[in-house]
Amino acid sequence: MEKRPNRIESICLVMLIIVVTTLSAFALDMTQIQLAFKKLGGQPQTLNDWQIMLHDANELPANDKLKRVNEFFNRHIAFAENTDVWGKEDYWATPVESLSRTRGDCKAYVIAKYFALIELNIPVKQLRLIYVKAQIGGELSTIQQAHMILAYYPAPDAEPLILDNLITEIRPASRRTDLLPIFSFNSEGVFVGVAGGASVGPGGVGQLSHWADLLRRARAEGF
Repeated sequence: MEKRPNRIESICLVMLIIVVTTLSAFALDMTQIQLAFKKLGGQPQTLNDWQIMLHDANELPANDKLKRVNEFFNRHIAFAENTDVWGKEDYWATPVESLSRTRGDCKAYVIAKYFALIELNIPVKQLRLIYVKAQIGGELSTIQQAHMILAYYPAPDAEPLILDNLITEIRPASRRTDLLPIFSFNSEGVFVGVAGGASVGPGGVGQLSHWADLLRRARAEGF
């Protein structure tokens, strides 16, 4: 006769399921990340704040996760040119690198937010890093500069929401007339256009050598 689990065994089984579910939701290798962060000379409090933010935001609705992540990195990273931070004109920093220096360019914000939202179980297919031309100096200005933003697509045919370091308020794309999209990409590849239903072009992430290198370095750090 098959033995039925008693009440204590049943409770233990439920607790085990909860633990496994929690661990699967947080797939970061925090030991590896801590080692990388320490090696880069980051302040322990910054890393602790980041872990607390991820923990507190884990069970929130998607829009609240976006808000928490957007505000966290806009507050913890000060804008600086790559030449001042890394001694290079075009460097793509990992989240650990950016938080260890607490400074970075527009890409640093976007990359850190992208990885954080994935860790918070936002599907990759709903996130795109988008290269844009940003109008600087108001509506009448003719000054444009290269810029990068993060877009969240609630559905393939939905208007994306924009996470940005220039304007902390998360706005739908139609309210960001200061941005002219060029192309979009994520860890699945480079997309043909920026629409939610756009398809991934041939060549995968290898089309962007800096992005492919960034993903490799991030994996080595524990992502």
